[in-house]
Amino acid sequence: MTDRLYYHDSFLYTFEAQVLESFERNGRHAIKLDRTAFYPTSGGQVHDTGKVIIDGREVAVTEIADEEDGSILHFISELVVSGKTLHGVVDAERRRDHMQQHSGQHVLSAAFVRLFDAGTVSFHMGAESCTIDLAVKSLAPKQIQEAEKLANEIITEDRPVTIRFVALEQARQMDLRKLPPREAGDLRLIDISDFDLTACGGTHVRSTGQIGAILVRKTENVKQGIRVEFVCGLRAVRTARQDYVTLTEAAGLLSTHIYELPQQIRKSLEEAKNAAKAGQILLQELAEFYAERLLSETTGTPRLVTRVFADRDATFIKLLAQKLTAGKNDVIALLASGSGQPTLVFAQSPGQKHNMGQLLKETMAQLGGRGGGSADLAQGGLPAQTTDLKTIEAALQQLAAKLKS
Repeated sequence: MTDRLYYHDSFLYTFEAQVLESFERNGRHAIKLDRTAFYPTSGGQVHDTGKVIIDGREVAVTEIADEEDGSILHFISELVVSGKTLHGVVDAERRRDHMQQHSGQHVLSAAFVRLFDAGTVSFHMGAESCTIDLAVKSLAPKQIQEAEKLANEIITEDRPVTIRFVALEQARQMDLRKLPPREAGDLRLIDISDFDLTACGGTHVRSTGQIGAILVRKTENVKQGIRVEFVCGLRAVRTARQDYVTLTEAAGLLSTHIYELPQQIRKSLEEAKNAAKAGQILLQELAEFYAERLLSETTGTPRLVTRVFADRDATFIKLLAQKLTAGKNDVIALLASGSGQPTLVFAQSPGQKHNMGQLLKETMAQLGGRGGGSADLAQGGLPAQTTDLKTIEAALQQLAAKLKS
């Protein structure tokens, strides 16, 4: 079993230890030490990284993992010899970040319990943000803000954060926020003075002021309740700065203040919606105009309209096909568009003897595309990089000749 030095001092970044075992696991070099300050992935907190110095050379420590026998596995960049004494160095910046996030989680979880009796059922620390899942069906935005406010008040008060070890039976008699499912042994308790007491094996600050700040980012419904995403300390500063820069840039594009962005965006969306409606009306009118002109230029029975529109998209030719055939009893339309993905639309007036879906599939097989549809209306797309509009036009003319015969 490895002596876990971080249990007693989370600010211990350097230590001396003996290499008990050195081996390979799944193609990676690994060592076990008699003692370590490196924290393994556990309890929602990610592992430390750093280096070990042995025989005058530095070896990177890339991952730390718990073993079932109570030892800690250190994955390293190159092989070292068993029995040697080494000097371990924990990445202090990464450790301080983890302490801020994990301690902030304790404060925020306790705030939700005190205000709304919403207990934390899980915690996850990510590279960019952290989350807690609360055992509650719903929380209003105002409640989230109240919990965030209380948590930051506790941080501002700079309350002491202490570590103590108690027997399991004694812990059961104490007012712990969360008691782990253990059958025996001592528990390590993290005590935030007069605010939160919970069992935890993670690394923590010495006082709440070292957390810096807690910023709740968003909430979402999950299977076990409400998931709250948050950041603490320097992460909160970086996130707030990034948010401000993004909002400022967006506000500049809309020539408004960042606080007026929601109103301006709603206005822009409404204008875009109205413009889209107006554009659809114009497209309808244009398709109607084209349909009337094409039909006036077409003779024979049935009237067969074959056309490739190099500068029109699939939406337009489908609308045109519908305009050409609606209310008519003798029209067949073989249309293609070249704007965006090349598209074919085949349509006929209801009651015609042909099957547009089948004809389209046959044409698509010839051109290397895919599509389908009903007997009266079918649509398919062609690969933009390999399709030549002249080839499409030739295929349509060939099909038109076949239909006329």
